Amino acid sequence: MDSYNIMFIILAVMIVLSSFATVLTKSVLRAAAYLFFALLGVAGMYFLLGYTFLGSVQVMVYCGGIVVLYVFAILLTRGAKDKLSENTRSKIFASALLSLAGFGAFVYAIFKANLLTEMLSTPEALAEPSEGAVISINEIGQHMLSTDVNGYLLPFEAVSVLLLACIVAALVIARKR
Repeated sequence: MDSYNIMFIILAVMIVLSSFATVLTKSVLRAAAYLFFALLGVAGMYFLLGYTFLGSVQVMVYCGGIVVLYVFAILLTRGAKDKLSENTRSKIFASALLSLAGFGAFVYAIFKANLLTEMLSTPEALAEPSEGAVISINEIGQHMLSTDVNGYLLPFEAVSVLLLACIVAALVIARKR
């Protein structure tokens, strides 16, 4: 077992445990903290795969921006004292049923696309990416800010407007109290 596999296992365990803690905790502020660690683990996965730009964007935008925005929204609306509703048997049953249905759809998609057989038949698919497979930051920037068919300028601006609306809404709610 080499260092890539060990680091993958560590990050995978961190993501899974943080995700479970995010869902199972009763405090909203703790859920935001656990979400931070889950997103940080995903950024670690990006770094492990060699996608340094995507990993740094994950850390800056999601870990730095979105989680801080959640924490401010929670604290501005006095959500830190809010507790989640009690779990009843019907809620637990419905959530377990929906989780199993989602997992079944995931497994079906994996087998339908033959991803599992391809990964097991070619072990070099899990190896470190080659230099030719890594996209340059200049190329990512050109696609991100272009208005062509493959451009992402409109979704990029839509997300920024959405985040601005969230901040304004949090301030309006906080002022009313």
